[in-house]
Amino acid sequence: MQPVPDRRKISPFLVFFLVHAIQVGVGVLGFQRIISVNAGYDGWISVILAGISTHIIMIMMYLILNKVDGDLVTAHTFVFGKWIGNVFNFIFVVYFSLLVITILRTYIEVLQVWMYPRLSTFFFSLFFLILVYYIVNGGVRTIAGTAFFGIILPSYLILTFAFTFKYADFRNVLPVFDHTVKDLLISTKNMSLTYLGYESIMILYPFVKDAKKSQKYAHWGLFFTTTLYTLLAVISFAFFSQKQLEKTVWATLSMWKIVEMPFVERFEYIGIANWCLIILPNACIAIWCASRILKRMTPLKHRTTLLIICILCLSTLTFFSDRKQVNFLNNISGQIGFYIDYLYVPILLLLVIIMMKVRHKQ
Repeated sequence: MQPVPDRRKISPFLVFFLVHAIQVGVGVLGFQRIISVNAGYDGWISVILAGISTHIIMIMMYLILNKVDGDLVTAHTFVFGKWIGNVFNFIFVVYFSLLVITILRTYIEVLQVWMYPRLSTFFFSLFFLILVYYIVNGGVRTIAGTAFFGIILPSYLILTFAFTFKYADFRNVLPVFDHTVKDLLISTKNMSLTYLGYESIMILYPFVKDAKKSQKYAHWGLFFTTTLYTLLAVISFAFFSQKQLEKTVWATLSMWKIVEMPFVERFEYIGIANWCLIILPNACIAIWCASRILKRMTPLKHRTTLLIICILCLSTLTFFSDRKQVNFLNNISGQIGFYIDYLYVPILLLLVIIMMKVRHKQ
């Protein structure tokens, strides 16, 4: 791997925004129902447990990156060699591409259900991916700037949930630990699917100045995400009854229905429109990771691999037309991401350690 010039690198503190931005997307709009299916009002505990698990996986990722002094492709080449390593690299190309498809198609579904029933999936995806291509073509520094503004500009939306306090009963979360450990663990697994995306740090690592120093900012990003999800979970449990939550697919959007302001009647429309700014860095980071890995695998230029990934995503998006198919897409990408983070990453770390010891003896 050729060293990345300093002019193309980002400051370590920007890793905070990149990690947080990739984790917060369309999942925020409806994770409450998913975690309450098994754990009920104890679901907020599962949010915290899943958040803690992301810190453990992040530690493993940085151990891998620091030991091989490169990115995920470097680690695969170090452990498996070039050809077998490329097989695993291709799996990650598919995974990050699948993340883009999932994020964009789920957001389009929200638009079609809440605002524009006749919205064309193809044309919205086309214009959105053109914007993504333009941003990603600008490099990691441009993507980091998009992640920064994608967090800062819509941050005022957090304040709007204060409108629910008038109708909320926070005693709903009591008594605590009212469910079995098994139920909490199942809910924790379901919640961990919402946290996915932070494994992108394994591709971004060489583009960070003093990359080893960025680990604390990555953990702060994870902590901020966990805090946000926990607050939203508690507010949702205080606002909705158990039966309401079971039937509410988009709990976060439903809470915006009660927001009343003199200058706007349907605030959820503003929230949905602003969410486009939130999912933009999601798509940019994921597409950059997929195209970057493909570029490392082939002699093609990054601009070419970026175009290939965008075209493949656009072509695939049109195949998912109804709620069941979109739900299937979310489940598949979530399951793949879960096994990559919680099974493959620990195995890869173990293999890297073994290979280093073997080569050291030689």
